[in-house]
Amino acid sequence: CHTSGMLTPNGKEYAQKIPREELTHLILRLLQAWKEPLSHFNQHIEHHQELPDDSLSKAKQISNMVHELKTGVEKVTEKMQSMGIISNSLNGMASSEGTGLSISNEANMMSDSDFIHCFRRDSNKVQSYLKILKCRIMPENSC
Repeated sequence: CHTSGMLTPNGKEYAQKIPREELTHLILRLLQAWKEPLSHFNQHIEHHQELPDDSLSKAKQISNMVHELKTGVEKVTEKMQSMGIISNSLNGMASSEGTGLSISNEANMMSDSDFIHCFRRDSNKVQSYLKILKCRIMPENSC
């Protein structure tokens, strides 16, 4: 996986120990790391004549959802900063330069099944990290 070099906590208990700012930054980095590979994946599958139209539509939908999620996390981050929940140290870190990853051809050279496996793995991480962040920010949700 092209994100294997990113340091991410192994397990929920380790993720819970990460400060809010670092967890937020990690979420943004993971989402940003998938922007370009998803775009390439969409271009790749568009050339497969044998794929049904709904598969192409689903791939585009996933890319759009990742983009919308990243935008939403950025907005939540701004709100958290304005409320003093986290510092302003995350400004500009959502850009591709802030990810610390140089997207090589590795993501583009993976088989479709490997690509989907890696995407699912990182999607599960993002989902877990968002749940942890939500519980820290709004403990009244009885997490």
